[in-house]
Amino acid sequence: MSTKILVVDDEPDALELVEFNLKAAGYEVVTAADGEEGLKMARTASPALILLDVMLPEIDGMEVCKLLKRDPATAAIPIIMLTAKGAEIDRVLGLELGADDYVTKPFSPRELVLRVKGLLRRGRPTEEKADRIVLGDLQIDIPRHEVRIQGKRVELTATEFKLLTVLAQRKGRVQSRDKLLQDVWEYDNLIDTRTVDTHMRRLREKMGRAAKYLDTVRGVGYRLVEG
Repeated sequence: MSTKILVVDDEPDALELVEFNLKAAGYEVVTAADGEEGLKMARTASPALILLDVMLPEIDGMEVCKLLKRDPATAAIPIIMLTAKGAEIDRVLGLELGADDYVTKPFSPRELVLRVKGLLRRGRPTEEKADRIVLGDLQIDIPRHEVRIQGKRVELTATEFKLLTVLAQRKGRVQSRDKLLQDVWEYDNLIDTRTVDTHMRRLREKMGRAAKYLDTVRGVGYRLVEG
């Protein structure tokens, strides 16, 4: 059974291009041409991932992203934002609202498919030697894709979970932003490293008091410490 992807874009040419390339890569594709329809499809079609354009009629992409992340039924669905070239504020705001990644228009269809594959991989349980990592009151269950703090489950996106797991598996060792982009986002070419900073800020907010384990090494990157 093929993986279902929802594409929300009001430009017919862009929609057709994305749909063609995703289907060629073996995915099932459902589409929506505005924000309101996109919300409805996200809730009824149960996609594994959403490609969401920022500039949409009815409800814009940022608002759609915010509403999806607030709804427990759709909060776990990974989102890749499609943003206009140079629209830095859109990219940062999208990540702040809970999007996992972004692609800048005009984009390479091949790059888009690679980003989709990479993000879907992040959501799958990884095969690591240590299935469970415990650090004080922080518990990471890798096969279950679950994080608990003081026994209470913390809801993380696929990217946030992968980021925390990578840092936990390399406890005490500083990971540069470039290294994290390669190992978490699987980017071969370096992009704006503020992507890492934005996700770290969101991760800290969700972890509350356990954020003490996440240490920033000024000018270098991040590491997980004993606290």
